[in-house]
Amino acid sequence: MVSFSYTAADEEKSRGVRRMKTLATSLLVGVALVYALATWAHHAGWGAWTGYVAAAAEAGMVGALADWFAVTALFRRPLGLPIPHTAIIPTKKDQLGASLGSFVGENFLSADVVRGRLHAFGIARRLGGWLAEPAHADRVTAELSTALRGALTVLRDADVQAVVGEAITRRAEAAEIAPGLGKTLEKIVSDGAHHRAVDLVCTRAHDWLVTHGDSVMDAVQGGAPGWTPRFVDRRIGERVYKELLRFVTEMRDMPGHPARGAIDRFLADFAADLQADTDTRARVERLKSDLLARPEVQDIIASAWSSVRNLIIAAAEDDHSQLRLRARASLISLGKRLATDARLQSKVEGWAEDAAAYLVTTYRDEITSLITDTVAGWDAVQTSRKIEANIGRDLQFIRINGTVVGALAGLLIYTVSHAAGA
Repeated sequence: MVSFSYTAADEEKSRGVRRMKTLATSLLVGVALVYALATWAHHAGWGAWTGYVAAAAEAGMVGALADWFAVTALFRRPLGLPIPHTAIIPTKKDQLGASLGSFVGENFLSADVVRGRLHAFGIARRLGGWLAEPAHADRVTAELSTALRGALTVLRDADVQAVVGEAITRRAEAAEIAPGLGKTLEKIVSDGAHHRAVDLVCTRAHDWLVTHGDSVMDAVQGGAPGWTPRFVDRRIGERVYKELLRFVTEMRDMPGHPARGAIDRFLADFAADLQADTDTRARVERLKSDLLARPEVQDIIASAWSSVRNLIIAAAEDDHSQLRLRARASLISLGKRLATDARLQSKVEGWAEDAAAYLVTTYRDEITSLITDTVAGWDAVQTSRKIEANIGRDLQFIRINGTVVGALAGLLIYTVSHAAGA
């Protein structure tokens, strides 16, 4: 059984309850003595006033005893007698818990109550005013950064890398890239954006030929038949090199060179084939699959998470990083808008009210069952001791008040009775 934790503070409160019990009991004993003495004095003929005192004391005893019984019956059976409807808290604990859960559910966890409370609170305006303060925005940014770092630290890199790699690979396998590449290439060719790439290739090719002319001529001579004279091979190599250099130089310097036009037509045709030719598209898809299957590509995909994670953690830890500065500025801007924009306030408050109403209506039974089940799990005796320690002192004032009020009521009744008889 789960019970309250009976603490040293509870024990101190229990001592206060015992002191109040002693006071209330002493008052009962006092009025009993007054009753006895007043009754003796009345029979002894001390005067009519003794009857008034005796009547007041007698009524005070009745009130004190009645309230003692009522207070005691809450926590235990008076005098240990099995009187019905006594020891209410120990014996009716579960029913009290169920009633408390029903009361909370009906009066606090209703959609109308929650909506009304949130609307009166003005959550959007208050939140906006709070966020608009730079110090508060700094605090929220710091807390969000800590939470972000904690979440990234808890995540296992191997698991995340596996998920990221699988997601990227699956998406890449599922999506056909050839039509998209074709449209992109078609747009590049139509805009002439590829000309810079052709210029760069021509320039680099010209520079390479100028630097490695001997290598080109040696390659041509090495491919010549063995029966041709050496000087003929050398002349042919020189001729080929010069023609090749002239061709590359003209391509570099002449934007309208026929070879450039051929490149344009080739790229345009290739862009069209990527979009419409089944065979070309199938070849591109096979090439894509082969590339994705290569270990090097998979390693790059897997390592992407580590790089992103390190960048995010570093940005979250740096007070002056763009991530934190932008987050802080966004929070302040949001706060100012929430504090001044009535339309945005209405939207945010509507969202909050709808969310809260959904939660309380959907999970009301679970919330109230938490109260019911928790109370049902408490030990009856310990629960009674705990409650008595916390409210028993105030309950003893009921006994004291009952004694005083009973005495006054008895005196009034006795006085009225004698006045009516006279």
